[in-house]
Amino acid sequence: MENVIVIGGGPSGYTAALYAARANLAPIVLTGRVLGGQLSLTSEIENFPGFPGGLGGPDLMERMRQQAEHFGAVVKYEEVMDIDFQPGAHHLVTDQGEYTTKAVIISTGSSSRLLDVPGEEPFFGRGVSTCATCDGAFYANQKVVVVGGGDSALEEGTFLTRFASHVWIVHRRDELRASKIMQDRALNNPKVELVWNSKVQEVVGDKQAGVTGVRVENVVTNEETVLDADGLFIAIGHIPNTKLFEGKIELDEQGYILTDRRQHTNVPGVFAGGDVQDHVFRQAITAAGTGCAAAMEAEKYIAELEG
Repeated sequence: MENVIVIGGGPSGYTAALYAARANLAPIVLTGRVLGGQLSLTSEIENFPGFPGGLGGPDLMERMRQQAEHFGAVVKYEEVMDIDFQPGAHHLVTDQGEYTTKAVIISTGSSSRLLDVPGEEPFFGRGVSTCATCDGAFYANQKVVVVGGGDSALEEGTFLTRFASHVWIVHRRDELRASKIMQDRALNNPKVELVWNSKVQEVVGDKQAGVTGVRVENVVTNEETVLDADGLFIAIGHIPNTKLFEGKIELDEQGYILTDRRQHTNVPGVFAGGDVQDHVFRQAITAAGTGCAAAMEAEKYIAELEG
């Protein structure tokens, strides 16, 4: 019987493991196949406190892992295949073994919806991004493309005008889904240009320069154009990594885990932190904070369980 098992190895999972380890709970972290979550795909991070010179996403995740292990967390690169929530004795099956634990902290994160077009994968992190807050500052006085038509896309596009000289927002329809206030901000910004009725067909670039353009097709006329862009930001939504928990824990209509203000789920002894339950902020620092809270609540739960 384990005390705490953390599912996921991103900033939320490693922070939860750190706090649980310092509470002498000997947590096990089951990272799955994607080490470090979405931060492992981020080339440079400049907005995580304590690193004024910035650092790479994989480097930050490696430091978090080492810190958690230093205090006694055990990190295992195993994928959870099945889980049976039984308060006081949750049962997990991985691709390498089985575990029973008093508490579970879910930090499986979310995945950005991608376009699945040529050039997207090879240039991811080298001109293709899913986070303007993370990477926008790298595009000072450059031209960028944002894909999407909702609040997230317009917010990303407006944010990018702080750095970029020109921002194209490509939307496959002739009207936006975003709220009126977000539309007004974007449409009234002289740096923003809407590309209506269009979809991205290809990310153009080379190994040395990275992204050099974005090929778009007008869905009405079928005309193709290459936008002379240095970067592409994809803002068509996120998918919470909760398929494993469907029907076993309470999720919202988008598939995110529902938690209270103290990171409790509807199942006793099961807590969640990070992007798997946060579709608003989705930042490394907020994920770390909720991971901390989840671990502190798990410690209290175990203490009460043991009477």
